[in-house]
Parts: sequence; C-alpha cells; structure tokens
Amino acid sequence: MKIQHKHEFVEIYTGPLAHGLDRESDLATLQVYLQKISDDDLMAKLLPRLSQKEIDGFFNLLAVTLRRHFSEEEYHELFLRDFPEGPRQF
Repeated sequence: MKIQHKHEFVEIYTGPLAHGLDRESDLATLQVYLQKISDDDLMAKLLPRLSQKEIDGFFNLLAVTLRRHFSEEEYHELFLRDFPEGPRQF
C-alpha cells in the first residue's frame, strides 16, 4: 500500500500552542490541532460520540473552506489525492 498522506508538522513543531497571540502562532496551532485530531486512534473514539448535527457541521465547514480556497484542480490533487500517474509516495 502506498502512503498518500503525511503529518510531519505535528511531530516537529516546537513553538507555542496558543490561539490569539499572533497570526503565525494561530496558523501553527491550527495545523497541529488538525493533524492531532486526524489521528486514527483519536478518530475511533471521537466519531461514534458525534451527533448528526456535529457531523453535518464538520462536513459543511470543510466543504465550504475547501471550495473557497482551492481550485478544482487543487482540490483533486491536494485533498482527493487524484493523480494521473497514481498515488504519490512520501
């Protein structure tokens, strides 16, 4: 199986984890939180506990954000990982 996703930032980031200090810290903290929440073990515990309203809220936030900031090509390449030559290996 080829690996298609990577989460290196969360493993190497040593700066502050805080929201509201400055934009740089906010972005780094958000990246760490998003990488941590996507951990398979965490997801296995969290997902069964979500209400349908929470699930819908996550989907809507993600879909709107991706549509707003990515072209269709970027969406396919970066999110769906659709590559003409097949999955990329990191």
